[in-house]
Amino acid sequence: MRLLTTVAALRCYLTKHCLENKLTVPDDLVLDEVSSRQQTAVGLVPTMGNLHQGHLSLIQRARQENSTVIVSIFVNPLQFAPNEDYQRYPRTLEQDRQLCEQAGVNAIFAPTPEEMVVPQKSIQESEVTQVIPPSAMITSLCGRSRLGHFQGVATIVTKLFNLVQPDRVYFGQKDGQQLAIIKRLVADLNLPVEIVGCPTVREASGLALSSRNQYLTATEKEQAAVLYRGLQRAEAAFKAGDRNSSKLIAMVQQEVAMVSKVFVEYIELVEPTTLMTLEKIEEEGMLAIAARLGSTRLIDNTILCDRQPIIAIDGPAGAGKSTVARQVATELGLVYLDSGAMYRAITWLVLQKGIAIDDECAIAELANQCEIQLIPSEDLQSPVRVWINNIDVTQAIRSIEVTSNVSAVSAQNAVRQALVTQQHNWGKKGGLVAEGRDIGTHVFPDAELKIFLTASVSERARRRKQDFNKQGQPNVSLEQLEQDIAERDWKDSTRKVSPLQKAADAIELKTDGLNVSEVTAQIINYYHERLS
Repeated sequence: MRLLTTVAALRCYLTKHCLENKLTVPDDLVLDEVSSRQQTAVGLVPTMGNLHQGHLSLIQRARQENSTVIVSIFVNPLQFAPNEDYQRYPRTLEQDRQLCEQAGVNAIFAPTPEEMVVPQKSIQESEVTQVIPPSAMITSLCGRSRLGHFQGVATIVTKLFNLVQPDRVYFGQKDGQQLAIIKRLVADLNLPVEIVGCPTVREASGLALSSRNQYLTATEKEQAAVLYRGLQRAEAAFKAGDRNSSKLIAMVQQEVAMVSKVFVEYIELVEPTTLMTLEKIEEEGMLAIAARLGSTRLIDNTILCDRQPIIAIDGPAGAGKSTVARQVATELGLVYLDSGAMYRAITWLVLQKGIAIDDECAIAELANQCEIQLIPSEDLQSPVRVWINNIDVTQAIRSIEVTSNVSAVSAQNAVRQALVTQQHNWGKKGGLVAEGRDIGTHVFPDAELKIFLTASVSERARRRKQDFNKQGQPNVSLEQLEQDIAERDWKDSTRKVSPLQKAADAIELKTDGLNVSEVTAQIINYYHERLS
């Protein structure tokens, strides 16, 4: 692991490391141009140092999804007001370096304010070029008492994006306002980076982990846990049917009032992406709290989502995901979302129009202009009919030609962005069983139940050959199918965009020797256990 303190060293490192980090491909594995370019994904975890388990959970997620992980450590003077704790903010670089090395970080970028070309002044006193997010987002919640804070955050985060040029950047949900503002910044400025929000990590008491927790005594830490208890009480009321802001906020206030030394700064219910105040939750709300205990300021939040459950089924090709997902949906009375069919439909259209698989520009145009429909059907063999641009392609998308090209098309960022947007819209109300290769990790990371179905390559090849025979497809040897499946697994698990990964909270089911009914029954049992 390298410790870099200058911009010049960072740029040199990234150039050199990304070239060296291209994976060695087995001689018998031939990759298309798109997949062979996808081996240098960079994940960035921006921090102010004094790392704790919350930071390490972000690093672990980044390590799973990228070939290179950079952790930035920079106590940003622009986000501190003159009366805040910039000078005494804990700086523990050597300890942080050891933790990063143990966590498998490739490099730490730890510049000085001078190296980042920012004076050690607040944003109001600084003359540097500033990035200013929408006023309504930076003046609500924490922005009311921390004037200029989010301009300072946005300015330095944008500089880090430009310097590192990461594919993904990881932030914790504890800082819910910051996460919403950065997502908006990336969308508004069309920055080519994926923002990954990760769950809040807590102490056993429920207190959200924070570098500022070290300012608290042991007694104060016990008292501070009342913030989370208040949020939990409101969450229980929400699940019982309360949707009004005033009632939910009152629940938190009543609980927090039991600890007299906790001074509440605000308790508010807002829309999680726009931060606009909500009077009532129609779909989703973020219940956020800020309070002081002595001189220490604490924040926390919880997302309240009014939707039916989602079951996300991931795993490699040929593991029986589609068949199982359809049956689970039928037995539970949920909607089956066949995401794989959407990517196959795009691939079919690409082939029909004679577009080269590596012509990403043309494919990007196609993906953002076409219309895909998934329509329930009473046909047991094809319970979901797939249409693209008013053409029924339900059977056509299962051809060998589509199967052999779908990984290369689905790996392209523009394709996945276009289709994931549609999937997110379908998922707002929930009540879905969705299957694919990144459903639980990227499309529905908050799904109530995540299943990772897998099977041996030989078993999946045998199943694929049976399917081809039933469909009247040309005969293909088991050996060829095994090679094709192994190649697709490698491509999908090493691509930059939404690689095939088992979500940390997914249940793995190996399906060798199990029939569809047995696998379905296991998933339904897990579903009832989780919801109970």
